[in-house]
This record gives sequence, structure tokens and C-alpha cells, in this order.
Amino acid sequence: MTIAFDERVADRFERMSPAEQRVIRFFQENREEVLIASAAALAAKAKTSDATIVRAAKALGFAGLDDLRRALAGELRNLLTPAERLTRTLNEVGPSLANAFEMTLEVHIRSLENLRRTITADQFEKAVSNITKARRVLVFGLGPSSAMAAYFVIQLGRFGLDAGCLTNTGLLFADDLRKLRDGDLVVILAYGRVYAELAVLLEEIQRRRLASLLLTDTLAGRLRRRVDLVLPVARGRADLLSMHTATLGLIETLLVGIAATRPRQTLASLKKLNQLRERLAGKGAHLPMSGS
Repeated sequence: MTIAFDERVADRFERMSPAEQRVIRFFQENREEVLIASAAALAAKAKTSDATIVRAAKALGFAGLDDLRRALAGELRNLLTPAERLTRTLNEVGPSLANAFEMTLEVHIRSLENLRRTITADQFEKAVSNITKARRVLVFGLGPSSAMAAYFVIQLGRFGLDAGCLTNTGLLFADDLRKLRDGDLVVILAYGRVYAELAVLLEEIQRRRLASLLLTDTLAGRLRRRVDLVLPVARGRADLLSMHTATLGLIETLLVGIAATRPRQTLASLKKLNQLRERLAGKGAHLPMSGS
């Protein structure tokens, strides 16, 4: 029988050290951040050490921080349907449109601030380097993530990189899998659970020994050993309606990083795009570009 997180806390809290108790309270009050942040980032926020973060997780009976994350994520997935998430969101907003505006912006701001804490400069540089050095970039995303995958691919193409989408579902995803080639980098946008398409994609990545980059909220611990690099990104608050500003923000930072890494090639590609637009429009159709 699975023991709920709060039940574990109630059962073990009094036997913990004061330092561990402070960390557990932090876990309870910041569950969304615990799902994605590194031990170092959590330690900085909770004003303690990495070792105390891990000890507190073990004091609750978990094997470690990743095990604790999986339990929290599982509870949220099992307890809240999309309708229940929306109901919670509406209950928190109330009848005021001003509240809807302010609360939604606050969730987005917190999500973007989390990117600063959970993604290091080294991780970002490695992600940009992997993308720019790949023979081709394929971006996987289903549902709402498919729209962001398509946007990322369009922008990569405009920047002069060879890129394509993996966004089919069901049996049609087999057609996507046939696109995989040696030298590809697969960028994966995946959240919440490992569905069938993602599971088979990971198997193909491993079989073909392809490079991979995962953008995720709760799957980092489960999939970290199956991909080359994980960039943690939350979809707003885990108990409310899923929001995607942080994912889009991370994609935009990667695009700027790519352009900064290869400015000459990027500008040349955008100028070629403008030339083609002019031929289609019959007059100047200038795409704004910053000067070098």
C-alpha cells in the first residue's frame, strides 16, 4: 500500500532533527519546486545544505530525492484530473477578472524565475552546443506541446538548422519514428508520465545511439539515465491548470543562445528568408534582425 506524502510526514516528523523538520516544512510548502529543482537549488532556497535536503528525503522513508519526487508527482497525477485542476484554478481566482489576470501572471513569473534556479549555465551551454552541432534536430511533443515543438522547428529552420517535428500520435507515430537518422539530436518535450509514444521513442533513441535532450517537469528522475541532458521546466503550479510559459521561455532562450553561437550563419539564413518573402510578396517584406 502506498503511503501518502503528508501521512509520512505526520508519522515521522517528531523523530527528525530540527534541520530536517525545517526542510520537510519547505517541501510541503513548495511541492512544485521540489518536483524540478536540484538538491543544490532546493538547499539554497531552504537555506540549508545539499546533504540535509537528501537526509530529509531519506528520513521520510524515500531512497533519495528522486524517489520523493516520483511520489509527489504520482500523487498529483492520481488525485487531480484536468477538470479538477481547472476547478482549483477557478476557486482560487474567484469571479474577478482582475484576479484571473494577476494570478495567472504571478504563476508565469514564478515559473520563469524557477528556470533561473533549476538550470545552470553549464546545462544551458551544453544544450545550445548539442543543438548547433547536431546534423539534424527532431523535436518531439504531443498535445499542447506539439504546438511548441512546431514553433521551435520553424525557428530553427529560419536560423539555418535542419529540423523536423515528431508530433503524430497512435499508429501514425510509427511514421515519425522512421524519420530518425544517424547524427540526429532528439529534443523531447514530455510531462507527467511516460506514454506509449515516448516509451517507444526512448527505445529507438537508445537502439540507434542518438543524442537526446529532455525538457520536463516531473520525469527527470525517471528518465535521467535514458537521455543525454535534462532541462527541468515546470508547467506552472502542479495543482492548478497546466500553463506553458516556462517551456516557451526556455525555447526562446535556446534560440537566442543558438543565434549568439552562430551569428553569421543565422543572419545569412534570415536574409535569405527575406529574399524569398520579397519574391512572394512582390515587394519588401523585412524580418526584423538585430545588427551584428
